[in-house]
Formats: sequence, C-alpha cells, structure tokens
Amino acid sequence: MTGIESPWVAVPVVLLLVAGGLLTLVGSLGLVRLPSFQARMHGVSMGSTLGLGCIIIASVVVSSAMAQRFVPHALLITVFVVITAPATAIMLMRASLYRARAKSAAGRGAETEG
Repeated sequence: MTGIESPWVAVPVVLLLVAGGLLTLVGSLGLVRLPSFQARMHGVSMGSTLGLGCIIIASVVVSSAMAQRFVPHALLITVFVVITAPATAIMLMRASLYRARAKSAAGRGAETEG
C-alpha cells in the first residue's frame, strides 16, 4: 500500500485532525466562558493557532503521501499565521488597555469634580 491508504499515513492524519478540531473547540469555548477581553483573547489565539498547526501538518502529510514526495506548500499558511496572528492580538490588546485606561481616567475626573 502506498499513499493515503497506508495506515502509517492515515492514523497520524486522523489523530492530527481530531487534535486540531479539539484544540480549536477548546479555544472557542474559552471565548464564551472566560470573563474578560484579555482572557478571551488568550484562549482563542492559543486554541486556534495550535489547532490550525495540527490541521496544516495533517495537510502536509496527506499531500506528501499522495504525491509520493514532500509537498511543503501548506507550510506557507503557517508562516502567514505565525506572522499575522501575534500582531493582530497585540493591536487588539493595546486597544483594550487604552480603552480601560481612558475609562478609568474619565471616572477619576468625574469624582474630583463632584
């Protein structure tokens, strides 16, 4: 047996896909269950990034098994996600902190006027 029919390919791919789905599900549950914006950002970013990593590795394994050579094209998605996801998370967290500081400063200003 060669290609995707081989259990040496099918079993790791299935395990990676299930792990990726579960990690993404846990991140999504964190979005619903966690109390603050910062905690929600952490849960979603970690869960989705790790889940996506497992799914992309499974994609590389399947593509390589079908072509019977190493096919690294899906790894470009990983590079894009690794570059953009932290930058987006940092910008959202900074906006959240700026908003919280502005709100607390406005609250202090109202207390000193009265």
